[in-house]
Amino acid sequence: MVYLKTDEEIELLRESNLLVAKTLGELAKVIKPGVTTLQLDKIAETFIRDHKGVPGFLNYQGFPNTLCTSVNDQVVHGIPNDKPLNDGDIVSIDCGVLLNGFYGDCAYTFEVGQVDEKIRRLLQTTKESLYKGIEQAFEGNRLGDIGHAVQTLCESRGYSVVREMVGHGIGRKLHEPPEVPNYGRKGSGIKLRKGMVIAVEPMINLGKRDIKMWNDNWTISTIDKSISAHYEHTIAIGKNEADILSSFKFVEEVLTLQS
Repeated sequence: MVYLKTDEEIELLRESNLLVAKTLGELAKVIKPGVTTLQLDKIAETFIRDHKGVPGFLNYQGFPNTLCTSVNDQVVHGIPNDKPLNDGDIVSIDCGVLLNGFYGDCAYTFEVGQVDEKIRRLLQTTKESLYKGIEQAFEGNRLGDIGHAVQTLCESRGYSVVREMVGHGIGRKLHEPPEVPNYGRKGSGIKLRKGMVIAVEPMINLGKRDIKMWNDNWTISTIDKSISAHYEHTIAIGKNEADILSSFKFVEEVLTLQS
């Protein structure tokens, strides 16, 4: 059952998602070689709680941390640890927040130090594909139109789309129907309606699309050890276009100052 949100609920969802966006902006300030993902996790938890939110992932179905931090060939759901990040790494940071009864969810893949140009192009395409998908997220279109847009762009550039991990509806629960695949046929799937709120999150690999789960029962990585990128926005379906409730603005302001 897909739950349509009222305008008031969408504004509460926007507040939750802006807190996630600001949290990612705080992390952008400190990501560099030598920093550990556990340090990032503590910064995020403190920032969220200081702004009257609750970490959305912490203890969710047993997940042990505030952030999912997925490094290099890890696709999603990496568990923060005390291993320092190295120059040339990438780290996808997925963050969730519960505020005023509603969840926010957003992810960004960060470069650590000087990253290989081939990997930078993967990141660029993955982020671009997120917005291509969002362009299709308006009333009357279908779920498959979003996935088709993501898949078409990424595969046209020689990358592969992870099939098993998908986006999702979001609201009073972190994961609600419908599932939002990053592949699909135009005109397939359920019809999009105003008031639907979904998280669109392409997970795109430099190599093959096949993935495996680690023994920790959380971390997902590529089988061929190829690099994987991940970006996510929470959006509300509108009459003529999507309303992006999360934001990369705070991250990109920091990255622009650093460059």
